[in-house]
Amino acid sequence: MKKLLIAALLFVGIASFAQEADQKPTREPRERLTPEQRNEKQLKKITSELNLDANQQAQVKKLLADRSAKAEQLREARQAKKDNNVKPTAAEREALKKQIMDEKEANDAKMKAILNADQYKKWTSIQEEKREQAKEKMKEYRKENN
Repeated sequence: MKKLLIAALLFVGIASFAQEADQKPTREPRERLTPEQRNEKQLKKITSELNLDANQQAQVKKLLADRSAKAEQLREARQAKKDNNVKPTAAEREALKKQIMDEKEANDAKMKAILNADQYKKWTSIQEEKREQAKEKMKEYRKENN
């Protein structure tokens, strides 16, 4: 009887240990920044990467504020539709995609006007690297969830 009890406890211990090994490690939750804090953080990063002068910093700060305000409006509109259980039609999705692309192109044009040629070239290469990293993360995410 003693051997049976020890074997059962050993089995339960091993089974629970095996389950812990299968679970994915959880990420630390990100701190939630206000839009102003995010803009300041982005401005500091861009300033250090591109060596912006004071005038350029002021212009980029205004651009980041405008961009984040527009993004917040889009997010709120999307959330309102989601709360009302209204799914966008294919035409609405295409219109939103076009609007986002137009905003991106306008922001790129504004950045080109603010930055000098070398800074703009470096900024576009950084943006491309970020896009590639996002694609890689998305591939990994899809691989994990399939």
